[in-house]
Parts: sequence; C-alpha cells; structure tokens
Amino acid sequence: MAASKLQALWNHPAGPKTIHFWAPTFKWGISIANVADFAKPPEKLSYPQQIAVTATGLVWSRYSTVITPKNWNLFSVNVAMAGTGFYQLSRKIRYDYFSDAKPEVAKE
Repeated sequence: MAASKLQALWNHPAGPKTIHFWAPTFKWGISIANVADFAKPPEKLSYPQQIAVTATGLVWSRYSTVITPKNWNLFSVNVAMAGTGFYQLSRKIRYDYFSDAKPEVAKE
C-alpha cells in the first residue's frame, strides 16, 4: 500500500520529478524565516516586506486552487506565507499605533 502511494506521488504531474514540486518546497524557506522573525522586536519589522509576503501568499493561494493539476504543496506554503505575514503586520501595527512604547529619539 505504501509503495503504491509513493509511486503515485512520484508520478503525479506536480510530483518530485517536476519544478511544480520543488519551487513551493523551497518557498517554505520564506515562511520558516518569517516564523524565526517572530522573536524579532516589532520595531525592526518592515511594512513593505510583510505586505509583500502577505499579498503574495493570498494571491498564489487562490491561483493554486484554479490551476490543473491541483498543487496542494503550493497552496499550503502560500497559506503559511499569508498567515505569517499577516501576524507580523499585526505585531507591527499594534506596536506602532496601539502601544505606549515610544521610539527613542537619537541624542545629538
């Protein structure tokens, strides 16, 4: 049974013999890096970067559901990207607009 499942995965149009498998697999690195940045102070986060990560995740999640063959690896990595980007944006917005912490002014 396991051998037939592996054979089916191997021969799938989005399987390991194609770029349709490897591109989203390596894209997981972006989501993993964003998760690692959860420990980064919110003042060090970048709006443009997190907006790009979130928007990319949303757009490509939708795209991955309408293409043939269905590429669930592509879908899941982009959902993860959108989720981590949205979380980072929420951290940055809460820090910038809703916290009492004020950025230090440089002394001259």
